[in-house]
Amino acid sequence: MRYAFLGRHDTTSPNLPGVMRGVLTPGWGIIPPEPWWYRQVSEVQDFFSQGVRYAVAIPPLPFSLPAWTTLRSGARKAMENAILLAMDQTVRLAVTGLNQSGKTVFITTLIHQLLQGHRSKRLPSFDVVESGRFQGAKVIQQPNLDLSTFGYDRFVLALTASPPTWPRATDGLSEIRLAIRYRPQKALHKYLQPLATLYLDIIDYPGEWLLDLPMLDLSFAEWSKEVFALCGQEPRLGLARAWHNALTGVDPLAPTDEETIRHLSKLFTLFLRRCKEPDVGLHYLQPGRFLIPGDLHDTPLLAFCPLPEPPAGAQLSGSLYATMEQRYLLYRDRVVRSFYRKHFSRFDRQIVLVDPMRALNRGHGSFSDMERALQSILVNFNYGPANILHRLFKPRIDKLLFAASKVDHVAANQHQNLEKLLEQLVAIPTNHALFHGVAVKSMTLASVRCTQTVVQEHEGRRLSFVQGIPKGENKEILLFPGEIPEIIPDAADWGEERFRFLEFEPRGLVGSRDGTLPHVRLDQALEFLLGDKFF
Repeated sequence: MRYAFLGRHDTTSPNLPGVMRGVLTPGWGIIPPEPWWYRQVSEVQDFFSQGVRYAVAIPPLPFSLPAWTTLRSGARKAMENAILLAMDQTVRLAVTGLNQSGKTVFITTLIHQLLQGHRSKRLPSFDVVESGRFQGAKVIQQPNLDLSTFGYDRFVLALTASPPTWPRATDGLSEIRLAIRYRPQKALHKYLQPLATLYLDIIDYPGEWLLDLPMLDLSFAEWSKEVFALCGQEPRLGLARAWHNALTGVDPLAPTDEETIRHLSKLFTLFLRRCKEPDVGLHYLQPGRFLIPGDLHDTPLLAFCPLPEPPAGAQLSGSLYATMEQRYLLYRDRVVRSFYRKHFSRFDRQIVLVDPMRALNRGHGSFSDMERALQSILVNFNYGPANILHRLFKPRIDKLLFAASKVDHVAANQHQNLEKLLEQLVAIPTNHALFHGVAVKSMTLASVRCTQTVVQEHEGRRLSFVQGIPKGENKEILLFPGEIPEIIPDAADWGEERFRFLEFEPRGLVGSRDGTLPHVRLDQALEFLLGDKFF
C-alpha cells in the first residue's frame, strides 16, 4: 500500500514508514497522525501560500477505509473525502440566487426527486434514471458538522401537505449531503465496481450575503462613493431621505462617538430594509448582514455606514470617518473574505436562479438593479475547467446553469421568450465563464409546477391562459398573463401596468400517480449539472 501524507514535519519522524524514509526530497513534508495536524482537504490550498510543497498519495483500489484503525475518526474522514474527491465521486453544488428567486423550493424538490428517483416517471431527461441505472438515494451525514443542516423534511412536508404551502425561506447557511447509488455505464467501471456511489453536497445560503462579494474589491471610500451614486436616483433617493438628513448634520472628521455611529448605522439599515420590501424589490443591497445578521446581531461589526470622503490630507486619526472605515475593513476581511474562502470559492457546479417576472412587474428600476446585482457578484466565483489537482487543491466551478425559475407562471408558448430574455440578462457573466472554459447553459424551469396551460378562443383569437390558484387565495382562476419580451425593454417602453404576472400556490401531489411533485424541466437541470458524473 502507498501511504498518504499531508503537512510539514521532519522526515526522520518515526511515523514515516521505513520504505519512505530518506526518499522525500527537500520541501516535501509529512504529518504524524495526531488529530490536530489533519485538515479538511478543502483547506489544503491554504498550505501552498507557505512556500512548501505537499503530497497526497492515494492508496490503490480496492481499499477499506475502516481498516485504517490507527487513524482517529476525524483524520479518517478527511482522508476519505480526499479519496472521493480524487476519484471524482463528490460534487459540491452551489445553489445561488437573489432574494425570492426560489432557492429553498429548488433544493427541496431536487432532493425529493432524487429520493423518489427509483420509481419516478418525472425524470425522462435524467439519463441515469431513464436508462434504469439509478439504484436509489438517501440523505446522509453532511461533511461540515459546524453548518446547519438544510431542513428538507419540514420543507417537503409543507409542499406535500393537504393543502400544500410554500416553505418558509431560509435565512442562514445550511448544507445537506446525498449518497446516490447507480450502476456504472463504462465497461471498465462496471468490471471494477458493479455499484458506485456519488456524493452530492448542496450548499444553501441567503441571497443577501451573496451581494457582499463585490465589496471584496472596494475600499471604504470606493464603496461609499458607489452607494451615494446609487442613492442619487429613485427609488433609493426618496427611501434614503432620513439617513441623508442625519448625515448632513455630522462632521466625518469629528471625534468618534459611539452613539452617533449607532444612530447612523440604524438609519442606514432601515433604508436597506425598505429597499428590500416587496413593493420596491431592489436587489443590490450591501452589506447583506445588515439585512440578515445571523450570529453578528448587535455586534459593532454591523455598526457602520457610508460616509463622504474627507479632503485629501485631512487628519483622520480618532475621527468618526476612521472608525467607520476600520469597521468596514474588518467586516470585509473577517466576514466577507473569510466566508468566501471557506464556502464560495470551493464549489464544483453552480446553478443561479433568477426570477425575471417579479422584476418585470416592479418596473425598469428594479429590473436594472437585478441585472447589476447578477453581473457584479458572479465575477467573484472561481471558474475554470476541473481536473484531479483542482478537485483536491483548488476546486473550480466547471459547469454553470442559469435558470429562470417559476416559468409555470406564464403560458407554455412564452417559455422560449423567457429563455431569450434570461440569456440577455446574464450575457456578461456568461461570456466571463465561457472565457474560462466553463460549460454554460441557460434554461427555464419550475421546481414545483403550479399551473397548467389552457388554450381557448377569446374575441376571435386563440390565446394561451394559465390555470391555477393565485397566491393568497383558495380558488382556481383562468388567467391570460401577457407576453414575455424577447429583449429587455428600454426605460421609455416600460410603461405602467405593462407587466402584471401573478404568483401561484403550489398544487402539491394533486393528480400525482407516483407520489412525486410535478415540475418543469428539473430533469434537464439535473442532467446538465450531474449527468456526466454517472459514467
